[in-house]
Amino acid sequence: MRLVDSHCHLNADRFEGDAKAVLGAARLAGVERILVPGWNLASSRRALDLVERFTWLDASVGVHPHDAAKADDAAWAQIVAWASDEHVVAIGETGLDYDRVFSPIPDQLTNLRRNLALALETGKPAIIHCRSAAGKRDAQDALLAELRAAGAGGPSWATAFGERPPVVIHSFSGPTDYARAVLDLGAAISFSGLVFRAGEESSAEVATLVPAERLLVETDSPFLAPPGAPRSRNEPEYVRITAIWVAERRATPGDALGETLIESYERTFPRSARTS
Repeated sequence: MRLVDSHCHLNADRFEGDAKAVLGAARLAGVERILVPGWNLASSRRALDLVERFTWLDASVGVHPHDAAKADDAAWAQIVAWASDEHVVAIGETGLDYDRVFSPIPDQLTNLRRNLALALETGKPAIIHCRSAAGKRDAQDALLAELRAAGAGGPSWATAFGERPPVVIHSFSGPTDYARAVLDLGAAISFSGLVFRAGEESSAEVATLVPAERLLVETDSPFLAPPGAPRSRNEPEYVRITAIWVAERRATPGDALGETLIESYERTFPRSARTS
């Protein structure tokens, strides 16, 4: 099966000593494209360093909701400068986290808005993290309100993105009606090992709803290990486990799903004409 990993934190400290070996294992497993997202200034710099070393990787730069209160104006100015780099194919990881709330919610909202504005300005999709506390959906509802207020799905975003997804809901979590709402705004949806956890049962139905051209899978390495992957450090080779889960839910042969994933990734994150 051909594979992609649309969200893999190879720029995390846990991969500092053996990223090359991890990438070799991913290649052997069939992974053809990996997106390495930043979550703050330092991790965005490391993402760019990685794609300079390994040209088949892609990078994104942005500020995660956990770091929303920590990123000062100078840090944000550097993120904006990096956003135009040819190796950068997306903005983020950004979003809202009302579960752990490591940054105050007003700071998270301000941060989300500026990341969305940068996505619109650059024509590079925003990668969205969205988590509510167990049994709640307040972050999902707030995200929908922010996307609509920013004009997602409207004419300005259509001009910037054409038929490409303007946002990617990474590591999907939430109810089915939320999924339908973000899909109505043109979003892509990416599934991770989170789908195997208790409380995420709605993801099985959502996996059947996503249009093929907006369907992605990811590991969120080194986090969210699926069954069969090491819990201490998830790695991109294990994206296959989630891809097989998606194929089964969609009643699609694995090889056919693999082709879909490649096409969706390349459509969502088009690259400049650099060496692959």
